[in-house]
Amino acid sequence: MLEVCVEDLDGIDAALAGGADRIELCAALAVGGLTPAASLIRAAAQFDGNARGELRALPAHLLARPREGGFVYTPREQALIADDIRSAAEAGLAGVVIGALDQDHRLDLAALSAWIAHARMLGEARGRPLSLTLHRAFDLCRDMPAALDAAISLGFDRILTSGGAPKAIDGVAMLSTLNRRAADRIILLAGSGVSPTTLPAILETGVGEVHASCRTPSTIPFDPAELRFGFVSPSRGVTDRDTVERLACMMADHVTLE
Repeated sequence: MLEVCVEDLDGIDAALAGGADRIELCAALAVGGLTPAASLIRAAAQFDGNARGELRALPAHLLARPREGGFVYTPREQALIADDIRSAAEAGLAGVVIGALDQDHRLDLAALSAWIAHARMLGEARGRPLSLTLHRAFDLCRDMPAALDAAISLGFDRILTSGGAPKAIDGVAMLSTLNRRAADRIILLAGSGVSPTTLPAILETGVGEVHASCRTPSTIPFDPAELRFGFVSPSRGVTDRDTVERLACMMADHVTLE
């Protein structure tokens, strides 16, 4: 399973054309991703053929993260995330990606339990459950094996993790440990720095799902005035269809070899 994180319509198109199995829909990938605009959420839902019984589908999971920075959320911020979950359900997206920590770098069980109950209620109301992913707040937990057990108890379907390292290739030892501990009770989705170069070693940990941005520097020229005014980043990236396709093919080959 290859999940590609995208932040615009061109990214959705590239993920679909390259053969991604799923997208994580977000904004501001430069800071790890934030909740995207409602208009993009609605647009992404049109690509999810599963909701309409089509054979080719690109399910979308919404990242619900209201701001950059850490993952200790105030009650008002928790309410924003609950509203984002509702937006995902009502738009018809396949799932949500959420996470929260307490001051001691443990999972915030109260906040997560409330959001999960909310997501399940919304899923029942629409007749299609929301898939639940715990995002990389998990990587900041001081005791990751204990946090994995807590995520299972909460009812998450998967955990997006780099094994507690900034890049997944540097966290392969922990990814292997977590995968063994998961023992088919929860899916591990390995992410951060996944590329054709790092993918083989990451797959050797036993994980069955990977998460990648597949981004390359944009070659589209921009107006110098836009740069001068700060309306565009000189280092902006785009989702690269060829990279998506290469990763998808490598993962298919890996499954065939197994």
